[in-house]
Amino acid sequence: MNVVYEDNHIIIINKASGEIVQGDKSGDTPLADLVKDYIKKKYNKPGNVFLGVVHRLDRPVSGLVVFAKTSKALTRLNDMFRNGDIHKTYWAITQNRPEQEEATLTNWIVRNTQQNKSYAYDREKPNSKKAILKYRLIGCTANYHLLEIELMTGRHHQIRCQLSHMGCPIKGDLKYGAKRSNTDGSISLHAKSIVFTHPVTKETIQAEAPLPTLPPWNAFSL
Repeated sequence: MNVVYEDNHIIIINKASGEIVQGDKSGDTPLADLVKDYIKKKYNKPGNVFLGVVHRLDRPVSGLVVFAKTSKALTRLNDMFRNGDIHKTYWAITQNRPEQEEATLTNWIVRNTQQNKSYAYDREKPNSKKAILKYRLIGCTANYHLLEIELMTGRHHQIRCQLSHMGCPIKGDLKYGAKRSNTDGSISLHAKSIVFTHPVTKETIQAEAPLPTLPPWNAFSL
């Protein structure tokens, strides 16, 4: 477990691809339980440890996850996420090069819960939610392209869905149109950085997660 930032109220973890943030039907140990164990042992806490899950990352995605260590921080962080006061930046690798090097994507997303998949449309549909992101092309190799993405809304599988809709599915993301899987089961999407005002101390928190060291990430010299 890679702790990027920690104080009395919050803890930020660099999640590895393949880890789940919260328990699911797989029965695998979730990251939240690992963080609780870490806190319990580090501070010799008796009884149950409080830990609030503020947001999630899809299982095959790596990068920053924020947890709340107090109920006060959890309530305030939930409000901040809901109001768009927490700014997250992602990096994604695609095989196809986007037509524009920099653009804002606006779509309407419909979530299919049975398939655990979202579909993007250019016009509003029944039960759809507006989804907005900004991207820019920041690196290229002979075979792949690296995009930096800023989320303006937080929808189910938003980045995966919107990039696929514009013809640039994320490398390894079979669910959204990639040609083949990654050997480790990951998709090439990484929650790279996060910036927000601390919910209690009001200082600016800026955290960054190092990129995975495996291919194709290591092909980009940044």
